[in-house]
Amino acid sequence: MTVKAVSFSELAGWETDDHAAAFAAFRKSCKKLRANDLTKSADWKDLCAITKYVSNPKAFFEIFFQPVLIEDGKPTLFTGYYEPEIVASRSRVGSFKYPLYKRPPELKEGVPWKTRAEIENGALEGQGLELAWLSDPVENFFLHVQGSGRLKLNEGGSMRVGFAGKNHQTYRSVGKELIRRGVLNQSNASAGSIKEWVRSNPSDGRLLLQHNPSFVFFRELTNLSESDGPIGAMGISVSSKRTLAVDPKFQLLGAPVWINKLGAKPLHRLMIAQDVGSAIKGAQRADIFYGTGAEAGRIAGTTKDSGRMITLLPHASARRLLPEG
Repeated sequence: MTVKAVSFSELAGWETDDHAAAFAAFRKSCKKLRANDLTKSADWKDLCAITKYVSNPKAFFEIFFQPVLIEDGKPTLFTGYYEPEIVASRSRVGSFKYPLYKRPPELKEGVPWKTRAEIENGALEGQGLELAWLSDPVENFFLHVQGSGRLKLNEGGSMRVGFAGKNHQTYRSVGKELIRRGVLNQSNASAGSIKEWVRSNPSDGRLLLQHNPSFVFFRELTNLSESDGPIGAMGISVSSKRTLAVDPKFQLLGAPVWINKLGAKPLHRLMIAQDVGSAIKGAQRADIFYGTGAEAGRIAGTTKDSGRMITLLPHASARRLLPEG
């Protein structure tokens, strides 16, 4: 890992960003910040304590933080995620026959458990762990990828569901598998194209989805307002286009991160590292949370861009991390 100091003047778009929006997301994260190899809790304690008195968010970030570039030799990659809205049922009726499962009581943290194929072939049947039922196995699979969703219930009303655990099997990308097979290529591989192929090839499609042995379990979220985003890895509601999912090995959850995302729709803004993801590995790897619904899903599903991530650390943390001289 290499670390390099960067000035705020080098952050393209910094002057015109909505720093107040980023500051609001940062304040939510403050109470959940924990020390890691990059920083100490004490470095953040006083910063978090004064956030209630801040009237100029831009000046707050510029005075109390040092931008640093953290790299591990791998290229920067930004992808996107979102909160899908899906029709579902609380009971198995009609076409609603694909379950979302609650966390099994015997599941242990960090210990590999049954694979996706084993679970989809009936390993959990008869245990009363079904939380809800979906009518589309493809949407069920991609709900696992996103980790949270809003269910419009067939019986009326709605349900918010969020991540409750996983089987700790290695995540494998079905998009990369279709590219390996020559079905898709780097330029047209997207969530939309994967869904289309699976639906057009139901038998082979089922086996393709089982190529990814990773499996997610869900819980019902009952204390969220309609305007709240889903719950992220820090246990707080994430914010549309202000939350990043990162690799906690290289980024502190709760830290501000400036992104310069390139591509067809560039994005230059201050984000907060509030989430993680099975496929998010590396110092310059991040998932942008685009919000809720179909349009957010369309944008998230086509985001695959290069650029640069700059982490904002308290000065004490930066001094310890940066090489001397």
